[in-house]
Amino acid sequence: MTQTSTLDITRADQRGLTMGLNEFAGYVGVALAGVLTAYAAEAFGARLGLLIFEMAVILLAMFLTEVWIRDTLPWAKAETVAHKTAPPKFQPRYPKGVSDHPNTKEVFALMTWRDQRLAALSRAGLVEKFIDALVWVILPVYLTSKGASLTQMGWIVGVFGFVWSGSQLVTGRLSNHVGRFWPSMIGMWICGAGVALIAMGGSALWWALSAGIAGFGMALLYPNLSAAVADITPPAWRGSAIGIYRFWRDLGYGIGALGLGLAAHLAGALEAAFWFVAVSMFISGAVLYFWGEETHPRLNPEHSAIRGGEPEMSAK
Repeated sequence: MTQTSTLDITRADQRGLTMGLNEFAGYVGVALAGVLTAYAAEAFGARLGLLIFEMAVILLAMFLTEVWIRDTLPWAKAETVAHKTAPPKFQPRYPKGVSDHPNTKEVFALMTWRDQRLAALSRAGLVEKFIDALVWVILPVYLTSKGASLTQMGWIVGVFGFVWSGSQLVTGRLSNHVGRFWPSMIGMWICGAGVALIAMGGSALWWALSAGIAGFGMALLYPNLSAAVADITPPAWRGSAIGIYRFWRDLGYGIGALGLGLAAHLAGALEAAFWFVAVSMFISGAVLYFWGEETHPRLNPEHSAIRGGEPEMSAK
């Protein structure tokens, strides 16, 4: 909902930056928590330390939401009216043959198979969550098995989160200029390479550097997949589209966890889980290349300008 709300009050040419800021705020919190909970567990024990930390976070979040958050739905409705009365200069490439207010079943079909671009984005989102399942579940166990201390493990996982969150301040804004397509696709490959490098190393410094590479890849793809969905879905049902995209994306936690467990079990080694994720990311990047297209309205509008008989911009 924070993502949908920020999109409601953001101009189309600023969506990349907005998604970068939103995801930066979320994952810098994840990175800090990875470090702080390690110290809390060492100081108070795992059960009491984590309980104190989580209760403080939950109560603070409830307080901030109650005091400062405003409903942004009126802005989304105003944007819908504005698009009808004064169409934007660069018309987005919205899905064809869709009613003004499709129901959840229609939007689900669009996001899953009817619109190839949206389906590609949903699948890319699902696979990139394999990284999260790996980092938050398998990586700590793997590092501990290799002799890393609890605080070293917390900092290595924290490097992934810090690089991921901090870089999104740049990569989100970058996509406002160069588009969403290439950062998303290249980000999947960089992220896959970082994961593979973790399994190839044997020192805390190597693991931290590899985690940083994976984090930078995530920063390239993470805000820009969401921004791409927002680019080509009208404001009247953009919230539904983002919700279904998030359904597929976050389902990747469960599917990824099953895949990681099966890979490690069948191979008899935790390293197999890293290779499973790396290969999945490379394949997903390839699918995005063949199924996806540039979604930024300025770079690939509905009616591209024609010069010399050829479109000014290609789909990619």
